[in-house]
Amino acid sequence: MFKTHKVEIQWGGRPLILETGKIARQADGAVLATYGETVVLCAVTAAKSVKEGQDFFPLTVHYQEKYSAAG
Repeated sequence: MFKTHKVEIQWGGRPLILETGKIARQADGAVLATYGETVVLCAVTAAKSVKEGQDFFPLTVHYQEKYSAAG
């Protein structure tokens, strides 16, 4: 149903799994990275057009840590 892609490689003796296409489908791009017991979601969105008169590339990073996930 969904076009998913999964890559698994060995990194430092443990598997690193990169998956896309399952979650955050409204974002322009999203990757779920799993390494051991750690899981990270990276979702990216972008504007469809350039703002008039803008001569720089603004970058915003939103970081949110969930302490409840620490166990």
